[in-house]
Amino acid sequence: MPKTPDTAALPDPNRWKALVFIALAQLMVVLDATIVNIALPSAQQDLGISDANRQWVITAYALAFGGLLLFGGRIADIWGRKRTFVVGLLGFAAASALGGAATNEAMMLGSRALQGAFGALLAPAALSLLAVTFTDVRERAKAFGIFGAIAGGGGAVGLILGGFLTEYLNWRWTFFVNIPFAIVAAAGAYFVIREPAGGRNRSPLDIPGVVLSTLGLVALVYGFTRAESDGWAAGATVGLFIASAVLLLAFVFVESKVKSPLLPLRVLMERNRGGVYLSLGLAVISMFGLFLFLTYYLQIVKGYSPVMTGFAFLPMIAGMITGSTQIGARLMTRVAPRYLMGPGFLVAALGMLLLTQLEIGSSYAGLILPAQLLLGLGMGTAFMPAMSLATHGIEPRDAGVASAMVNTSQQVGGAIGTALLNTIAASATTAYIASHAAGATNEQLLQAQAMVHGYASAIWWAVGILLVSATIALTLINTGRPGTTKIAGSGTGTGADAEAELKIPVIAH
Repeated sequence: MPKTPDTAALPDPNRWKALVFIALAQLMVVLDATIVNIALPSAQQDLGISDANRQWVITAYALAFGGLLLFGGRIADIWGRKRTFVVGLLGFAAASALGGAATNEAMMLGSRALQGAFGALLAPAALSLLAVTFTDVRERAKAFGIFGAIAGGGGAVGLILGGFLTEYLNWRWTFFVNIPFAIVAAAGAYFVIREPAGGRNRSPLDIPGVVLSTLGLVALVYGFTRAESDGWAAGATVGLFIASAVLLLAFVFVESKVKSPLLPLRVLMERNRGGVYLSLGLAVISMFGLFLFLTYYLQIVKGYSPVMTGFAFLPMIAGMITGSTQIGARLMTRVAPRYLMGPGFLVAALGMLLLTQLEIGSSYAGLILPAQLLLGLGMGTAFMPAMSLATHGIEPRDAGVASAMVNTSQQVGGAIGTALLNTIAASATTAYIASHAAGATNEQLLQAQAMVHGYASAIWWAVGILLVSATIALTLINTGRPGTTKIAGSGTGTGADAEAELKIPVIAH
């Protein structure tokens, strides 16, 4: 029976079931970014990976994921989001099986690169499916609240799960655990998700754009990785940054000239979406550095086991879930996004400010727990409207690539955060040892004091970065309270009107 315009605009009756499988896939991708960190020392020993090459277990994933995200987002628009989502999940499961069965370094690094490549297909397809499935403003707020909580808290879940699996089973299970996640999500998506009509982009693929964006993003992410290991002034680091700038500028030039661009500049240049990408990327810089510092502080200084360390992050997860589902989702339909994002980042900055007081003898209950609660509440409140606003009012043909930009800003932010804050911490640690070595009687105590001083110094930078995020959110994002209207989506990618009207929430100015 053909759909009339009225029935086409009706919400998908299976949308809440669809959310379960989309959220499950998102959780798998996000926790995979941290779960392997816990297992890395054991895997390195078993497979005989050298200290010089062990970073590639993390870097291979980050390079493939960050470099291919825009390509993955456009594939979702052209090929269909549901199909891309299912293929991404099955590919991720296969790559995880390969990683878990790895017998040498090459097999491990190859599996991580494959995980990143299939993750780059999966992540933008998941977010764009959410954007086109939930058409009612209030329902959309709840759905993005749940998605935002998972996107923010999944990394900490990875630390807990990674600790359990490594301590009680084997590091290989940090890979094998992805397989049931992926199969359940793929089967559920195949049978439950119904992609709206008229949202496909039939334009030819922009091959020069794919090549330039992939190489430019890979050079940028790898540049920050090299900065962490070799230093900011090293020839290789500077060369990678210059190459990245040239490639990304060439990419922008090509996109402004070609008929069917990979990343239409209309997606990027709209001030609200641009504000979201920028503020979110900066906020992630501060968060990624913090995860790393707190993990080392709790395990090395406090002597926590991997499992205890994972559980120590639970207040942050609780704060994120509360901020996303109870604060952000409830207020999103009543106030403008900037009044959730700006204050959210400021509350997170307050939590980060508490952590600048970190010392060897700091109490978990007295300092780390309240700081984590504030961080989680603030980030959860800010992430939810940011995720939603990034795809708000977007034409259906661009939903995949707009979603990919959210993931790209987070992925690049994570790479920058790890390298930048680690470098600051290492420099402050070295300076502390140099200035206190003369009068020190206990070398081990001096090392611990220097390490904590380094973390505190880097966390001050994270506070500043969050304040910049809040400023960008409050000044650049200028939309009003969300309203609901009907807009015609273009399913052809050529500017022609779509056959069906999609009821998509847009922001009222």
